[in-house]
Amino acid sequence: MHLQQKLSHRLNFKIVYLKYSNNKGFTLIELLVVIAIIGILSSVVLASLNTARTKAKDAKRLSDMKQIQLALEFYYDSNNQYPGPVSSYGEGSTCGGWDTSRLDSDGDGRPFIEPLIDGKFFSIVPTDPLDSSGTSCGGYDYYRYSAGSYGCDSSKGAFFVLGVRNMESSDRPHPSSPGWSCPSRDWQVEFDWVIGKFTS
Repeated sequence: MHLQQKLSHRLNFKIVYLKYSNNKGFTLIELLVVIAIIGILSSVVLASLNTARTKAKDAKRLSDMKQIQLALEFYYDSNNQYPGPVSSYGEGSTCGGWDTSRLDSDGDGRPFIEPLIDGKFFSIVPTDPLDSSGTSCGGYDYYRYSAGSYGCDSSKGAFFVLGVRNMESSDRPHPSSPGWSCPSRDWQVEFDWVIGKFTS
């Protein structure tokens, strides 16, 4: 009788334990489903974050373009012309003569459009969010052409071209790009966003 009670007690304990353990925890399939759902949600969140970062970088680029344009107009009011080519203020002729936010050949801090900085029209140097400390071409580019270049009307005087080569949130051209062209050259095909202006 004593043995029968022990066996009965052990059997009851196993039944209670199995019921308890079956109600606690997840099966392997349930765990895999939960992990898969978390993975999918993480991918969606990361994709959204990357899109937001890309748009934020392009918004900065457009803001910089407005600041540079304003500084160019202040420079024009003070000097009756726009800044000249990089060779006119001591920079080398790399990048085809373009003044670029990614290049400073004389090693004095990688300024972009040095006369605007020397004239205190900028408090900080505007640089593309993807700019690095290297001397490769790209980023923001500026060039002043002489009157009549590429078949443009020489009576309108010299003109500048200002552009961004690497907008990230759209294909070329960027929807907000004003564009700039002369009869024998269209800068919009070279830039994602570009603008130009004549001296007179």
